[in-house]
Amino acid sequence: QVQLVESGGGLVQAGDSLRLSCAASGRALKWYDMAWFRQAPGKEREFVAIITRSGDSPSYADSVKGRFTISRDNAKNTVYLQMNNLKVEDTANYYCAGTPYFGPVRVRPDSYDYWGQGTQVTVSS
Repeated sequence: QVQLVESGGGLVQAGDSLRLSCAASGRALKWYDMAWFRQAPGKEREFVAIITRSGDSPSYADSVKGRFTISRDNAKNTVYLQMNNLKVEDTANYYCAGTPYFGPVRVRPDSYDYWGQGTQVTVSS
């Protein structure tokens, strides 16, 4: 199985950028479709973006489309989330998640088998 560790979160101002990383160990990342989710206090965990194991056809939540970019480097066993033009409403704990199973775009958290511990992103106005 794979272990996932996120990094790159922090406190930024609205309009700034951050890049989150999700480093995998154990099994190679190339066997997994990977996604980013986020969870704000008092809210449910929500889908942000997904990228297939080959890197094809990333998909995004409408709330981040055009601002966030998901990418992966299988040689480095790492998935990234580039976040530009951050907004206060992007404040949340961000999690990467992986599944070894093929399928359509999966936006439900219970579609994923492996999770990191999360990294906090706080955007101030």
